[in-house]
Amino acid sequence: MAQQSPNIVRSEIHEGYTIITMDDGKNNLVSPSMIAQLNAALDEAEQRNHVVVLTGRAEVFSAGFDLAILKTGVRNTFDMLMGGFKLARRLLAFPKPVIIACNGHAIAMGTFILLSGDYRIGAKGPYKLVANEVEIGLTMPYSAVEICRQRLRPAVLDRAVLLSECFIPDAAIDAGFLDQVVEHQYVLNVAREKAEQFAQLDLNAHEQSKQRLRGDMLKAMDKAIDADRRDFVVKGVKRVLKIA
Repeated sequence: MAQQSPNIVRSEIHEGYTIITMDDGKNNLVSPSMIAQLNAALDEAEQRNHVVVLTGRAEVFSAGFDLAILKTGVRNTFDMLMGGFKLARRLLAFPKPVIIACNGHAIAMGTFILLSGDYRIGAKGPYKLVANEVEIGLTMPYSAVEICRQRLRPAVLDRAVLLSECFIPDAAIDAGFLDQVVEHQYVLNVAREKAEQFAQLDLNAHEQSKQRLRGDMLKAMDKAIDADRRDFVVKGVKRVLKIA
């Protein structure tokens, strides 16, 4: 019998909105299990016609991909990387408003998920918001570049993508990572208030307007995901064949 994955995503249902919390007990790593459970939670919220609040545990929103998966084989690595960017694309296209309650650090893939929300609330404090791929020796994936290109201010794009510049929440609004910064203890309360406010919108008009606003971006994301798929396959083959 296959071992069941532990429950690392929980949903809290309210009138008109659902709070989805990532909690793996540590750094909320974006693993295949995390991706699958987030998608299941989003499925349920979509069926309820709910606004979504996505948040993390303690003082970590997400520290990015689970790099331990890289040691478990090409197939698992491929599924995790593609699943993460498909999740970001889903958030960008989600038919109802998506609020990110960024309760602390957001690193690498955690940052790309943050950037995929419609309204992003950050916690004031010494928290890191950083796309650190170049710093740790990874070429920035096409999908990540596209998300950053679309959501970050042009003046900081090169610094964020090419130089792995780390932003603290107070500087992250001007950079484009966040829309609002509040004290840590109020992040979820403010997110609830925004969810109640956005639930009063005409949600059909919201969905149709999002499709118009982000149509070109989503097409660019689809192309980027395809480019990443080809790139990951080539890298996977080289790894298997031990070609430098």
